[in-house]
Amino acid sequence: MVFSRTERFRKDFRKLPRAMQLRALEAIETFEEDRSHPSLHARKMEGTAGIWEMRVSAGYRITFQFQGEDVVLRRIGTHDILRRE
Repeated sequence: MVFSRTERFRKDFRKLPRAMQLRALEAIETFEEDRSHPSLHARKMEGTAGIWEMRVSAGYRITFQFQGEDVVLRRIGTHDILRRE
């Protein structure tokens, strides 16, 4: 599985506090090892075409899409940011 990041994801990530950046990297690593790991709460977002989300913390999520076996990280942030996707 190969991960790629949109420019929007990169900008969002840079704006996060360092502690949240580290948690996000841990979540991505966990996802790479086990897509169905319970801590990620990975699920398809309602009302979207092929966009999924995973939990970084209680208030932060990463949105992503599958492209074959690869994963495109789209956005990272709070629910408010992600609902404007």
